[in-house]
This record gives sequence, C-alpha cells and structure tokens, in this order.
Amino acid sequence: MKKTKAINKLRKEDRLMKSVISIGNQDFVSIRKNHCFYIDKTDFIREWWDKQDSVTLITRPRRFGKTLNMSMTEYFFSVNHADCKRYFEGLSIWEEERFRKLQGTYPVISISFADVKATTYESARRAIIRKLVKLYSTFEFVRSSEVLNEKDHAYFDSVEENMSDDAAAVAVNYMSDYLSRYYKKKVIILLDEYDTPLQEAYIHGYWKSLTGFIRSLFNSTFKTNPYMERGLLIGITRVSKESIFSDLNNLEVVTTTSEKYSSSFGFTKEEVFHVLETSGLSEEKETVCYWYDGFSFGKRKDIYNPWSITKYLDTGEYGTYWADTSGNALVSTLIRHSSAKIKSEMEDLLNGGEICTELDEQVIFEQLGRKRGAIWSLLLASGYLKTTRHEMDRRTGKREYFLKITNHESMLMFEEMIESWFAEEDSAYGNFKEALLAGDLDYMNQFMNQVALQSFSSFDSGTKPSENLEPERFYHGFVLGLIVDLAGKYHITSNRESGFGRYDVVMEPLQKQFDAIVMEFKVQNPAKEESLQHTVQNALLQIEEKNYDTELLARGIPKSKIRHYGFAFCGKKVLIGTDKSE
Repeated sequence: MKKTKAINKLRKEDRLMKSVISIGNQDFVSIRKNHCFYIDKTDFIREWWDKQDSVTLITRPRRFGKTLNMSMTEYFFSVNHADCKRYFEGLSIWEEERFRKLQGTYPVISISFADVKATTYESARRAIIRKLVKLYSTFEFVRSSEVLNEKDHAYFDSVEENMSDDAAAVAVNYMSDYLSRYYKKKVIILLDEYDTPLQEAYIHGYWKSLTGFIRSLFNSTFKTNPYMERGLLIGITRVSKESIFSDLNNLEVVTTTSEKYSSSFGFTKEEVFHVLETSGLSEEKETVCYWYDGFSFGKRKDIYNPWSITKYLDTGEYGTYWADTSGNALVSTLIRHSSAKIKSEMEDLLNGGEICTELDEQVIFEQLGRKRGAIWSLLLASGYLKTTRHEMDRRTGKREYFLKITNHESMLMFEEMIESWFAEEDSAYGNFKEALLAGDLDYMNQFMNQVALQSFSSFDSGTKPSENLEPERFYHGFVLGLIVDLAGKYHITSNRESGFGRYDVVMEPLQKQFDAIVMEFKVQNPAKEESLQHTVQNALLQIEEKNYDTELLARGIPKSKIRHYGFAFCGKKVLIGTDKSE
C-alpha cells in the first residue's frame, strides 16, 4: 500500500521532475510558484504534526533540504501565508482534509542562525540580538494593536541592539505571548541551523561564553513558554544536553541513527531513480549510486544528498558538489591532530574498510579531541561516514556502530583534505615518494628530513621512548598521505599483525613490477642505543625477528621483491636504513 502510494506520488511529480532546476533556492513558495524542480517532502509535516512532540530537534548533514523543509513548514502553518494553499495542491499533504483545514491557521515565529558565523563572542551575541530585533520589526503591527498594554509597549521598545542578556533571553517568549493574544492561538516556533553559532564558537574559542547566553535564550523560548504550541529546531549536530539543553526535559531528539523522519530529508533511491528515468538518464543509475548514494538515516540506507543530485542533473557532470560546499576545516584539524589510534582507523576507512566504535551523539563539542567516539560521531552527523550495522553489548547495553566512508564523493573529499596537509612541503614530499619507489636511500633520507622538519610540528613527534604514541602521530599522518597518493599502485596498511608481531607499515604492490615495502619506525632510546644508526639496525632486526614478511609471502610475493626500511627518530632528526643493498 505504502509502495503504491509512493509510486503515485512520484507520477504526480513527473511534470515537476522535468522542470527547471533552481540551484540553491530554499524558498518553498518560490520553487512551487516558478514550477522548479521539487521532490515532495510534505509528508514531513504530517509525521511531525501527528507525533505531537512538544519540542523536536532534528539533526541532518549540510545541504539535505533542512532549510527548504523549514520554509515549507512555515508556509504551511503560518497565518501570514494563508493565501499559499495553491502551492500545496497536488502534494501529499493535501490529500487529507484535516491538513487542508490546518493550513495557514497558526502564528509562526521563524528564525535562522545560518549566517551567525562570528570569530568572537561579542560579534556572535550581536548577530543573534539582531535576529531578535528583526523579529520584533516583522511583527510591529502587533505593538499598535489593542492586545498590548503599557508594560508590553515598554519591553517591545527595549528590544534593540544594546539590550541586556536578560532582556534578550525572554524576547521570543514575550513575542509568543503577544502573538498568542493577538491571534488567540498558541505559536509555532521554528529555529533553523541552531548549532551554526555554536560550531563557530568552538572553532574560535568562545564556547563557554556563548553557551551560557544560548542556554538562557533556549530555556525561555522552548521550556518555560506557555504560549508555544510546538517547537522545531534543526541543525547538523546534537549539542550535548548539559551545554544548552539542560533545562529542556521536553525535547525530542532525532539524530541520523533515529528512525523518525528517515525519508524526510534527502532523496530516496526511488526518488532519484525516477528522476533519472524521466530525465532520460537511466543508464547513469549505477554511476550516480557510486558517487552519491550511501547516506543512512535510521534503517534507511539508500539516501542521496539533494545538492549533489540537483547539481548533477543541472550540469550533466559528476563532481564533488556537496563536499565542496561543506566546511571541512574543523574535521581536518581534528583528524590531523588526533591520536595515533584515530589516524590508524582513518587509514582503514581510506582503504575501503570499516571501523567499530561507540557513538555519543549528544556529546560533540565538549569532548572533541579527547574522546575517540566524539570525532566519529561528528563525522557521522556531518554525513562523511555512514553506519553499516550496529551491535549491542548484552551486559552493558551499549551499542557499537560499524562505520564506513559514505560514498565516492566523500572519499574524494577526505583524499583532498589529506593532500592539503602536505601542501607546504609538496615538493619534498613528492620527491620522497619517488625516491621510496625507486629505492634511492640517499634521496629518501634527504627528503624525509626536510619533510620531518616542516611537518613534525603539525603531527607531533616524540623524543622520549616513554611517549608510546610517538612518533605514531606523525607516521600515521604520513601514511595517510601515502595511501592517498599511491592508491593506484599500492595497498597500504599500518599497525597490523603479521608473523609474531605488529608491523608499522606494509606497502603491498597492486602491480607485479613494483616491490613490496615494509617499514618499522623507532624513537631512539639513548640509554640503549648510542646512535640513530643503532636504532635503525634494531628496527630492521625487529622486521626479521617478527617475520613481518609473512602476509606478503603468503600472497605470492617473492622474498627478493620485498624491501625493508628502518626509520630512526630523534626529535626532528630522521635516519632511514635498509638491510638490502640498493
């Protein structure tokens, strides 16, 4: 029944599927009025309304139609848009009479924090205050009505850019009161991209200051607001309850792992394939799937990013459209400066594998850089990773999630990000790779020392044997670069069991003309090793004693085609040696 209904809905949209694609247009009425490309997501209104949750927070990655859905919701409910009925005709929501009667019957307060991107607390606070001032300007007609008394007028006039924190905190609450009196009906409150200023606060170091201000505003708006009918917040990440939602016990949170609204944001496989068919692009289904499929919300594993799909339909060319519009600076910094464990898991992901981790979707910013699961939670929420399955520990009740890179577009984004890490020392790094493949030990030493001098500060280097994560932080970052740049020639792994121990790096050739390479990294121990040469020999001896060649030999690679290199570190000094004559 549901499948038949979905097919009928798609057929109804055939005319629109062939319409002009309005890139970046997030205004529902504008799209419908101009007969632009639109996939019907009005079922979101039905699901949200019928859930009857007091306040709903939904997290979805960038460019997944969040703002368009908020625009659609505002146009549907707002009494100011009661004349917009015609734009919902022919869509799913208009099939039920009870919703046709509901359209245009509620006062709606709609605010977006999308452009609150400030480098200081003062400027962020000022930007939010301006939003409140604009809100009051929009409803200026209420001030001149008979429903407000003298005291209300005084507060109304106090809403200006130099208002106090206390006054700002209650601004939406008071406006809810004014509108409910004016229309004799409680208000619906919509807040788009609620977490944008919070992400900026974390990046620029004023997190604690802003969260205090936001907490007071949200508490007054969504918790202690008797004039609110429903509240809806949408963003990318779920900011921890302790940060800004500590007082909101009425909050229903819907993350990417939740089942609710699983098809309301993004395009489903059925929707995308229907568009391709109606556009004469049926033969491109497999390639489109390879590039853009893979996002998962709840149990839905076939979600596509709308931005990339619409850009592809508009241009007819494949590209990293969604990845190029996302802010990757935070992700890049977190991975680049992360622990050796995180970098090692990133290697697995780049090699097409998956990782297993606990997720804490409500602890994002506070534990970034300290808690392993926090980074992966951020990458999942941002859409760069997808869940393939999850398992529950029967004893603890905790869930472990298996994660992979979402699709080819996301893979290219990570590769480009890692390549940028070595941009400053690109020449030296490129020459090192060439010397490595050619087996030129002198050049390897020359260029490795140059790379180390320039990049060790970025990845951290160890000078004490007791620092057991070092130089792993560096070499795992270094290996990520090798994986990206040599992907067509080698399968590269690190820190894996082989023989009687765990090797540091193994490069398995994908073509027979190349040699296999085994690397062991060691920090010099002055108490036991008198020189870097001695450390190199110990590294090479470990390769032999632990039989790190075992996996390569088992795959049919002859001993004569396996090269061993020992890397000795002392601060920013590096010495590379081999046990074979070059």
